[in-house]
Amino acid sequence: MRQLFYRNYFFIVILLFVAVSCTTTKTVTIEIPERAQKELPPRIQSLVLVNRTVDENYTDLHTDTIQNHFYKSHFTIDTVLYDLVAVDTCLKATGDLLFESGRYDVVIPENRFLTFEKNSFFSKEMPWNEVSELCATYNTDAVLSIDMFNTQVITQFEKDTHFDISDDAFYTAVTANMVVVYDALFRVYDPVEEKIIIREFLKDTLLWEDYARNTTALFKDFTPVKQALSEAGIAVALDFSEKISTVWRRAKRPIYITGDNNLKLAGTLIDSGEWEQAIALWKETAENSKSKSTKSKAQLNVAMAYEIRGDIDSAISWGLKSYNTMYRQITYQYLELLDRRKKELEKQIK
Repeated sequence: MRQLFYRNYFFIVILLFVAVSCTTTKTVTIEIPERAQKELPPRIQSLVLVNRTVDENYTDLHTDTIQNHFYKSHFTIDTVLYDLVAVDTCLKATGDLLFESGRYDVVIPENRFLTFEKNSFFSKEMPWNEVSELCATYNTDAVLSIDMFNTQVITQFEKDTHFDISDDAFYTAVTANMVVVYDALFRVYDPVEEKIIIREFLKDTLLWEDYARNTTALFKDFTPVKQALSEAGIAVALDFSEKISTVWRRAKRPIYITGDNNLKLAGTLIDSGEWEQAIALWKETAENSKSKSTKSKAQLNVAMAYEIRGDIDSAISWGLKSYNTMYRQITYQYLELLDRRKKELEKQIK
């Protein structure tokens, strides 16, 4: 099993570089992981994802079929739709997001729509013998089940007359808005303790709105109802995955690119992701440069490169070298930042 919060590299480096300023640095944008709000126990590293909401109410109607139904109602309707694609999109998106977070291994079975008993609102809890059987079959630590998924669609179409001062004339405009209200319930079943360790109820609203001079132009680019339902499924997946998996926060780091030829060359190498070659050049400058200013820049660059690679201890070590070579306020602040990062990591791994 993978170690908590770790992948091949601790950080995903986004090679998004801001134009070089008239100072001496290039800015690198990185993504830093933050601990989940509702962390699952460390022993739970893998999940089998299933759906326990699909029943005879669910359909997979074609986009045009659903859209024509709304058009016949003059795009003014309030209804609950049970769309098979939307709920399956939610399950698959949840799996993708949890896996990409680096925290979980995920299995989505081909036969992922399970039979279930239902009360007035949502599916009853899964029997523990079924939980154990699923985990044994797919070799996972727990079961993640969507036990409720509802989408209410409210649409409205209006035609208004407006006066255009610049043209000194009246014109007609049409407006459409669509609201999708979604409700979902996720449960995580732990077969070891026979306990539901996560019950997460989600409710939110998505809104689309547009206007045009005529109906044809309005609905030419307006989001179809079927697509809106799938987007609601993705929104549910995003909401839930952020609760139990790593959230990535963007941060920026400056890299010195002037001082000697090695710093200049390394600055071009990192544009193409050649960090190993860049680090080698910075270390060469750190060892051989007779200029304290240039030496400390190279040392600080090495420190930031090690942070990007996830080696906080080496980053601190090289940051201290830079600080001792030549005092800079940026180096002092960076060491404080690394100290906070190290403490955060220690809390996450406990």
